[in-house]
Amino acid sequence: MTTTGEVHAAARGGPWWWERWRSAALDVGLAVASAVECAFEGIRFAHDAGIPLAAGIVFGVLAGSALLVRRQWPIAVVLVSIAITPAQMGYLMGMVGLYTLAASELPRRIIGSLAGMSLVGMLIVMFVRVQQDMAHGDWKLGDWFVPFAAITIAIGMTAPPLLLGLYVGARRRLMESLRERADSLERELQLLAERAEERAEWARGEERTRIAREMHDVVAHRVSLMVVHAAALQAVARKDPEKAVKNAALVGDMGRQALTELRQMLGVLRSGDGGVRRSAQAAVPLAAVGVAAAVAASRAADEGEGPCLSELDELIGQSAAAGMVVDLSVEGETRVYAAQIEQTAYRVVQEALTNVHKHAAGAKTHVRVAHRVSEIAMQVENEPPPEVASASSARLPSGGNGLVGMKERVTGLGGVFVSGPTDAGGFRVSAVIPAA
Repeated sequence: MTTTGEVHAAARGGPWWWERWRSAALDVGLAVASAVECAFEGIRFAHDAGIPLAAGIVFGVLAGSALLVRRQWPIAVVLVSIAITPAQMGYLMGMVGLYTLAASELPRRIIGSLAGMSLVGMLIVMFVRVQQDMAHGDWKLGDWFVPFAAITIAIGMTAPPLLLGLYVGARRRLMESLRERADSLERELQLLAERAEERAEWARGEERTRIAREMHDVVAHRVSLMVVHAAALQAVARKDPEKAVKNAALVGDMGRQALTELRQMLGVLRSGDGGVRRSAQAAVPLAAVGVAAAVAASRAADEGEGPCLSELDELIGQSAAAGMVVDLSVEGETRVYAAQIEQTAYRVVQEALTNVHKHAAGAKTHVRVAHRVSEIAMQVENEPPPEVASASSARLPSGGNGLVGMKERVTGLGGVFVSGPTDAGGFRVSAVIPAA
């Protein structure tokens, strides 16, 4: 709620039907003034009507006190003022009642009807009173003065309070409408801020996931192969020094390749989009890091540094050098795809082979790539691992993010990803990516 709305709500603390104590005090004062006026005018009314003086005063006090309820029942106050107009009393009550009636939320037809009745009553009374005063006085102004004076006085006592009430009522409604609009706008802004915070939190989670997936794809495969070769090196170090040297060289090559890809990734993350240099003290938003992480792979592929389908032979050769029996088959006409598609296809095969190293060391693996008219399909399926190889395989840690990352990559390009165990006891990973 706005500050204006809070002040307006806090001010509502008056007695009975009054919203504020100040309003109650004003109405009490007006009612007292009206009662005094009607009491003095009741003296003349009692003399003219031939009733006891006390009855005229009491009647005037009771009639004038009706102004006390002008905010709650403005119609009743105006009707009372019209009713006592022939007694030539209640002029203050009539004007205040018309003002209150015009400023209220009542329909215009009711306001107009009561205002017309008050005008007609005042006109008749003033006509009679001016005519009596001229008959008892020494004025010689002609017959035209009586209707002129009656009309002038009636309009003067009816039109100003009516117009002022209409203006105040319209202004009050306008201010209330503006206050409601301000409150509504503040609530909408607060809701938008909450939604923006939720979207920002969701975006931060998405960027964290993207960064983790990129780093996992860059490092996990080669580090896994390094662990496999290190285990093999430990096993043959004394028995076959020549093979140990070969495995050590492979471990070094794997480490250098992992460092190269990691350096490329961190370089892009450090430079952001390459167009703006930030100071060392400037805080880099997580969203910018996530965008940079996403750009890293695509930029590397565009510059010929990232993985692509033409490197599958080398990838499978590395796994074969680590002791895995891998069978690669390619169907359809080989062609060049967009960088993201080639990189995703490569990562799917790479991560599937990494999982075989982790969970089914020594198992024979079949890699199939099919180039179709509007899509490219990959399938990596391994047979059950031999018991001897499983028992002696290197224990590679698994975070359980490989399959999740592959599925996110494939579905992000509008493809389909399926994985699960086979009936023969192995495991199969399949992905289909649209070529466009």
